[in-house]
Formats: sequence, structure tokens, C-alpha cells
Amino acid sequence: MRAAFRLPAVVALQECRDLSPEQHWRAMRGWWEQVDLLRGAEEVAYRELIAPDAWVPYPATEPVLRALRERGPRTGIVSDFARDLRTHLAHHGLDDLIDTCVISYEQGREKPDPQLFLKAGAACGLRTYILPSEHRTGGRGPADVLRLVP
Repeated sequence: MRAAFRLPAVVALQECRDLSPEQHWRAMRGWWEQVDLLRGAEEVAYRELIAPDAWVPYPATEPVLRALRERGPRTGIVSDFARDLRTHLAHHGLDDLIDTCVISYEQGREKPDPQLFLKAGAACGLRTYILPSEHRTGGRGPADVLRLVP
């Protein structure tokens, strides 16, 4: 899968894939068509990928969100996602712990577009914490957020 993901045609399909469910499906299908194991099973694989239980939150997510809720600040998620992230949050019982979700496909923009963050409330003085995206930066997860909130 990694080798297929580096193919120029597949790389090109990934650009702007989170702007709509249709673009995301095309990007994933174009990638998976290059993988022997998945060729011919792209639709089944995609249904599995977008199922409510397909995404698992980091282990610290729920305790951190609960602790934040107890401390009082409003919470929001800014996410590059081509589907409604709220489905996954609800599946894991986290939806009541998030005040707002700003999702790329709903806004027609992808990170790092500042309009996504402004929409989520960063311009109103709310702190924005961007999770590290590379494993080299240390543990990736929401636990560090608690040190920012008294």
C-alpha cells in the first residue's frame, strides 16, 4: 500500500480529497486500484473505512475531553475529513463533549487554511492546539492539552 501511495497518479488524487465525499472516494479508489490485495474490493473497503466504528480515538481522548468539560472551556475540533466526523464521535460517546466541529468538506477548505481555525473560534481568543503530525515529535494525542488549561 505504501508503494502504491507514492505513485504520481495516486499522489495527485490525494490533493483536495477531503473537500467532498466524492473526491475522497475517488482518491481512495484510485489508490486501492493499485494494490493487488484490494483491487476489485474497493467499494467494500471504502464502506469499512467510513463505518462509524472504523475510527478509534486516542486512548487519552475521552478522559481529556471530560477533564476539559469539568474545567469549563468550550472545545472544538478542526479536521480534514471528507465525511461527518460527528458520526464517529457519537459512536464513541464523545459527541456531548465537543462544542463544535469544523470539518473540511463542510467548509470547502483544508488545513492549514486559517479560515477553518477562525471558523472554530480561534479569532475570538480561544486557544488553538494543533496535534503534532509526525511520530518524531513525540506522543501524538490530546493529553498535552490539559497542561494548557488551568
